[in-house]
Amino acid sequence: MRSAPHQQAVEWLAAAAVDPRACKREWEHGASGAALLPAGRFWDVLSVPEEIGLFALDALLRLPLPMPGPTLADFGAHRVGFFLPPDPESYWVGQDIRYSGKGSWIAVPSPRRTTGTLRWLVPPDGQGALHLPTALEVALHQAAEMLSALVNGERGRFVGNAVRPGADRDRLG
Repeated sequence: MRSAPHQQAVEWLAAAAVDPRACKREWEHGASGAALLPAGRFWDVLSVPEEIGLFALDALLRLPLPMPGPTLADFGAHRVGFFLPPDPESYWVGQDIRYSGKGSWIAVPSPRRTTGTLRWLVPPDGQGALHLPTALEVALHQAAEMLSALVNGERGRFVGNAVRPGADRDRLG
């Protein structure tokens, strides 16, 4: 028996497909368990390298905001995708950042898939909640600073994954 929230997530995500029934069949019976869905109608996707994406998701989970939006990991391609509100005017700049909007297609597994190479780190909630672009931008900046500090041997600035109180407070908040 499927839970109501899971079924809502399936219906919400499948609604983006050209053929929602075929999409759900692919999730249930297809060899890959993933369906190609068009971006730009209900959501866009910002895809970043795996390391920065995982640090950014950690930062988002620590922000005093509601649960972050859907976040998809492709561990085969070493990428993390953040689902954002569709915005044809959006422009993201950064090394190896890919923005998928109208005219792009995204391989998407069933919302219940949380294992495997292509899986949800934060599955859709079925209500249409998406990442807030400004919160994601802050989280990506925090993640980049954290990775830079780790690469440059500045581990003392950080306590676990959190920035030590007072460190870069003006720039992060």
